[in-house]
Amino acid sequence: MSQNSLRRLPAILVVDDEVRSQEALRRTLEEDFEVFCASDAAEGMEILEAEQAVTPFRIVLCDQRMPGTTGVEFLKEVRLRWPEIVRIILSGYTDAEDIITGVNEAGIWQYLLKPWQPEQLLLTLQRAAEVWRLQHENQRLSLELRCAEPVLQKRVESKLDKARSRFGVSGLIREQGSPIEEVCSMIRRVAPYDLSIMVTGESGTGKEMVARAIHYESSRADRAFITENCGAVPDNLLESELFGYKRGAFTGAVEDRVGLFQQADGGTLFLDEIGETSPAFQVKLLRVLQEGEFRPLGSTRSVHVDVRVIAATNRDLEEDVRTGRFREDLYYRLATIALHVAPLRERPMDLPLLARHVLERSARTLGKSVAGFSPAVLAAITAYHWPGNVRELQNEILRMVALADGGTIDVDLLSPRLAGIPTRTTAGAQGLAENLSGDLRQRMETLEHQVLADAMQRHRGNKSRAARELGLSRVGLRAKLVRYGLEQGA
Repeated sequence: MSQNSLRRLPAILVVDDEVRSQEALRRTLEEDFEVFCASDAAEGMEILEAEQAVTPFRIVLCDQRMPGTTGVEFLKEVRLRWPEIVRIILSGYTDAEDIITGVNEAGIWQYLLKPWQPEQLLLTLQRAAEVWRLQHENQRLSLELRCAEPVLQKRVESKLDKARSRFGVSGLIREQGSPIEEVCSMIRRVAPYDLSIMVTGESGTGKEMVARAIHYESSRADRAFITENCGAVPDNLLESELFGYKRGAFTGAVEDRVGLFQQADGGTLFLDEIGETSPAFQVKLLRVLQEGEFRPLGSTRSVHVDVRVIAATNRDLEEDVRTGRFREDLYYRLATIALHVAPLRERPMDLPLLARHVLERSARTLGKSVAGFSPAVLAAITAYHWPGNVRELQNEILRMVALADGGTIDVDLLSPRLAGIPTRTTAGAQGLAENLSGDLRQRMETLEHQVLADAMQRHRGNKSRAARELGLSRVGLRAKLVRYGLEQGA
């Protein structure tokens, strides 16, 4: 027996009071269907009741004009009891009222007129069988989805809980009394609302981690978190990165590109170093924030997006607004809420905990086993002022782990700047502490003069680096240098 003979053909019930018509339909359909025939509505119902559980019928093809019960009346009953069966009327009449009644009351899928053509009839019934298959498949998939939905929902919630634990507020490492506690408190209060947030702080303080925590504490946590360093990309490339472009928009645009705003639709877009953008780009960004839409380069259509924007900067944007370098309207659009991340020198209580966390991560990265820090190393880490903040701390600890032979990390692995070598700043501070005179204001000015002079010498006259270390704007630093007569020497 061939494999084709073993296949199960779709079942069809033909109801027609003319025996010759039944036989003609059977000969036409038997190659593609398992054909059952009935001479009237009562016999057709008996066959359906007896066979439906064993051989599910896909189609009922019924003559309209029969003694007693009409085709439409019979198919109305079929629809009530087996709504999944595709119902077709075969009629020699084009009575509009019958057609309307059949469609509305019996859910007739199609009317076929006599005399029928074998090829056309067969094609119609093959399509009807495919309709039944698709409906049946859709019902099966819908049932599976409903059954799986609670499991899938639990998996999604579990993944979100893990992400919040790692990247949310609980993932921001701090001790009790740390300035970061205030930041975390503010995150919990403002994250649920779609407000634009400006995160400020020196380079390396973890502004991106704060932005990520805001995202994972919000209702957008299950959507994308996209980052872009605005200071690392020229204006013309930044525009194409954020807004995307169409093929042929410029030389080298060989295919369409979806911009970061569109990738972040429904989620959060983090724009780091926003203060480095030009006034021309700031105008375009302002329009996106105001209108919620943009036009990709080379496109004639605008794209609407729902994106929460979090910006960050290590600049004094308020000073930049006063000098005209940064647009005032954009600043207030971005800084609905302002969060400041304190530098490590203002967070000495966090350093031991943060150092241990970085140590564990560095050991995993390098595949090495270390027991921890000696008390002397922890003391050195806590005493150091960390001008490079968390980034510098990570590099220092990664270096020590790489050089360690296992066991406890001791002072012999510290870099020279942490190993207790006296610096001009340390010696100067100690000398000043012993020899200060005058009232409080005079002593503070003497200390400030010395700190400024040390910072400028340490950074070889680079005002931008000195300003970042001291937590000042470049303009503010220059004013202090002029005040203390250090500008010329700087």
